[in-house]
Amino acid sequence: METDPASLDPEPRTAKFAALASAALGLMSLCGGIVPACGAPMSVLGIILGVLSLRFERSKTAMTGIGISILGLLITIVYMVFLAFKN
Repeated sequence: METDPASLDPEPRTAKFAALASAALGLMSLCGGIVPACGAPMSVLGIILGVLSLRFERSKTAMTGIGISILGLLITIVYMVFLAFKN
């Protein structure tokens, strides 16, 4: 049985939306990692939203969002290093 987000208190509702946004930004940062100007900000924002969500409640979505965002940030950094040493 799913909970209607509109029926929740503001803090848990915000935490759920922040966790979902963290996971979505993490997935987008994996794809945007080949454009460092796009991948890095999305990854950092995903990590920040995931941590903010964890402050209110521990959820698997927030943990997954943080993990995927960190992976996206690592891919972005590795690609930036590759581009720097390519020349």
